[in-house]
Amino acid sequence: MKMTHVGLDVHKDSIAIAKLRPSSDTPLVWEIPNEPKAIKKAFGKMLAEAWDLRCCYEAGACGFEVQRQLEAMGVECVVVAPSLIPRKPGERIKTDRRDAVKLVRLDRARELTPIHVPSPDQEAVRDLVRAREDVRKDLAGARNRLTNFLLRHGRMYREGTHWTAQHHRWLDSQAFERPSEQLAFAHYLAAVGHQDSCRAHLEKEISAVAAQPPFAEDVEKLSCLRGIATLSAMVLLTEIQDFRRFKHPRELMAYVGLVPSEHSSGATTRRGGITKTGNSYARRILIEAAWHYCRPPVASHRVHHSLKGQPATRVAVARKAQSRLHKRYLRLVGRGKSRQTAVVALARELCGFVWTMAVAA
Repeated sequence: MKMTHVGLDVHKDSIAIAKLRPSSDTPLVWEIPNEPKAIKKAFGKMLAEAWDLRCCYEAGACGFEVQRQLEAMGVECVVVAPSLIPRKPGERIKTDRRDAVKLVRLDRARELTPIHVPSPDQEAVRDLVRAREDVRKDLAGARNRLTNFLLRHGRMYREGTHWTAQHHRWLDSQAFERPSEQLAFAHYLAAVGHQDSCRAHLEKEISAVAAQPPFAEDVEKLSCLRGIATLSAMVLLTEIQDFRRFKHPRELMAYVGLVPSEHSSGATTRRGGITKTGNSYARRILIEAAWHYCRPPVASHRVHHSLKGQPATRVAVARKAQSRLHKRYLRLVGRGKSRQTAVVALARELCGFVWTMAVAA
């Protein structure tokens, strides 16, 4: 059956629509308000005209509500990765209608890459985990502002590590002569306390979600790996969603942007740094976890507790990861690679162990 393709350029207030019939090379283009009633009316008419209908639009700030409404109406709708849309070097004019036309032409040519659309429940948990990441960044900013304020006034903490209980007692003991300085200090200190309490509350809620289905078993699996605990496991599970959609670990490595970039031509092969495409949050978590493998293999209290009572296959994967990744780190550093470069290489291999633990263990 011949298919009618529809490209959408979705914005907060409007949607540009480009419809391309099977027998035509010239799309019909118009705009509608981005409202459920307008979408239902426009696509109700198109469904009456064409039995086979396929829509696409770029992933963006408007999320997946349009996709879910169209799927509920029985319209096939895919959301495509913006960074993987082919672009002509000479294009200098960009409008909503042109974008919709480009999408519909590329979709009919099968040149677009769809992304995985999470279910509403999956997206809700992902939003919770991302909220914790936002608070972490806000907390780091609040701490920097407080530290810089104290530094400007000659107050340096030299008794140990910052942000410990002892450091907080030192902060509480600080007083300033001028009322304006004291008010500013109190503001910065309260901002740190507020963000700290928000982070603790969100981490408690995330841990509660992680202990319940459908996350509990997968969190238990991933926590067997050194460097991955409940929070980092939840990041990987909510950002990657279904590990089984990747048929091989290399596909997951490419998805999180941990594979080397390449610019080869003819007999010349040039490889550079990692591509840094795909999900940057998951990539950062894997790189942070990979730092733990710089140290010799040892079962820490957390890892020992996580492996207790686990099936032999999971224990074997976890121990193999510790041994193999540490040996690789020593080889890379011994060949003159920097620690940062070596850890990124470890993160790439750790990604493979994460895939194995989630899918096969």
